[in-house]
Amino acid sequence: MRVPKALNPRIQRRILKRFGVYSKVLPEATTPSRIVPDHIEKPKYILIAEKLEVPKVPEIKNADQIRGMQISCKLAANILQRLGQFIQPGVTTDEIDELAHNMSIDAGAYPSPLHYNGFPKSVCTSVNNVVVHGIPDLRPLENGDIVNVDITAIKWCGPGVPFSQIGHRIYKHAKKYGLTVIPSVLGHGIGEYFHGPPEVHHTINKYPGFMQPGMVFTIEPAISHGSEHTVLLEDGWTLLTEDGSRCAQAEHTVLITENGAEILTK
Repeated sequence: MRVPKALNPRIQRRILKRFGVYSKVLPEATTPSRIVPDHIEKPKYILIAEKLEVPKVPEIKNADQIRGMQISCKLAANILQRLGQFIQPGVTTDEIDELAHNMSIDAGAYPSPLHYNGFPKSVCTSVNNVVVHGIPDLRPLENGDIVNVDITAIKWCGPGVPFSQIGHRIYKHAKKYGLTVIPSVLGHGIGEYFHGPPEVHHTINKYPGFMQPGMVFTIEPAISHGSEHTVLLEDGWTLLTEDGSRCAQAEHTVLITENGAEILTK
């Protein structure tokens, strides 16, 4: 398994002085993928027989589509709130996955990450030096682990605003506090498809286009206290900071309205 190159002693001392001691996380053993009952409708993107067409440009959703997004995002927000109460030292990320999976099933919903492009679990859990797409496993959480934090630029969203403005605002805010935006982690349009346009960059960029009422997309910056460089492990999912620094990442889904923006996952 490829792992990040070792920190040089100078950087190690600097990070230790500023952020203290914390565990570097690598994948551990886990349990099999959880089962979804047959009565729950499966999304088209996991059905091999169906090829879901993703729009080439950002989709303007109609009233019914927006209502569907509002309902699903409210459920996601409720599940995340319950997970926040559940997470504590000694709990494994696999147990977090189990709770999220069961809550989704109880609500009659499909846990969207499960089997998306082969992802084996119902949620992603990224701890410490894991940037995104961590696979829940049997490692118990430790006191001081970073599991999640909410850093967004949603107040700058609205009709007529360039998509590129989001990244400019996040970059400036992170730099103000001496933090680094991981440029390889992007937000995206979302709907019946899992990922689609627009691409939402979280650092300085020249992505074209403007927000319009009816567009729905995610903002999900990953912020580290070290380098912007990352390493993708051989599982094809787990993305680590190259220098071992801790990283925090969170996500919200945003609807552009006539007067601004609505955070659907809050």
